[in-house]
Amino acid sequence: MPNNEKEYNGYLLDQLASLERIEEIAIASGCKDVIAAIEKEKKWVERKLYQTPPIGNHEK
Repeated sequence: MPNNEKEYNGYLLDQLASLERIEEIAIASGCKDVIAAIEKEKKWVERKLYQTPPIGNHEK
């Protein structure tokens, strides 16, 4: 479990990097369904990564 926002963002960036590597293979193979699924996953990860306000800035 991540201890802070920076660590959590690191995990999210690792997920994006993995998805991008898989996406390269899917594009080279012409797997349109897989490419569409990867794009959806990337959007979900980016939504978490670039949320406003950041995780640590929630008002109490």
